Amino acid sequence: MDINCDVGEGIGNEAELFSMISSCNIACGVHAGSKETIRLCLKLAQKYSVSIGAHPSYPDKENFGRISLDINDEDLIKSIDDQMQLFTTECIKLGVSLHHIKPHGALYNDVAKDEHKAQVFLKAIAPYKEKVFLYVPCGSVIQEMALATNFKIKREAFADRNYNNDLSLVSRNQENALISNGQAVLEHLLLMYNENVVETLSGEKIPIYADTYCIHGDTPDASQILTYITKHLPKYKLQSKP
Repeated sequence: MDINCDVGEGIGNEAELFSMISSCNIACGVHAGSKETIRLCLKLAQKYSVSIGAHPSYPDKENFGRISLDINDEDLIKSIDDQMQLFTTECIKLGVSLHHIKPHGALYNDVAKDEHKAQVFLKAIAPYKEKVFLYVPCGSVIQEMALATNFKIKREAFADRNYNNDLSLVSRNQENALISNGQAVLEHLLLMYNENVVETLSGEKIPIYADTYCIHGDTPDASQILTYITKHLPKYKLQSKP
């Protein structure tokens, strides 16, 4: 089971998290982070053999990249290119390889449902399509567009977030958006992994298929959640995946 985590976002808990994850998504400096935090996370990923991902965002530190920006296509492409250049330069310096790219926050949500935004994002990361995976939401617009243009993808689901019936994430503006109890996160995760369904807020079980499962590193309970999962997951039988 591939557990990925968003890191380098100013929380400072990375040293606790990396031994308990298998993939990481490192902030590229415009919603959070800096060259120094990128380098720190890359070194931890190298130490713990964690797959390295870039986590580009709308350029919006004020709102942590969680609000859709009214930005023209050229400026968005340039911003993503600048973020990727900063990130890959640090990778080259340390002799590590980029494994995947995952958009952050509002950009992630926008490309999941908006064909034009998805097209712009795919254009921005096209130079990397032959070598890296793109992490995308299961059943999303960008999943279909990426596959149609020969990107390599991994479908993602969220272990610490509640879902609506259309497989969109419950808005962070709602108090039940996050799942912060370790046992509840594990039960949510196991249902998605073993049965390929997610129980939504309405109580319905909706089909979902994922190759990787995210736990957000910026939540105060991230370390406790991962510690609980690391301790208890080996007790459960996991279904084999194709």
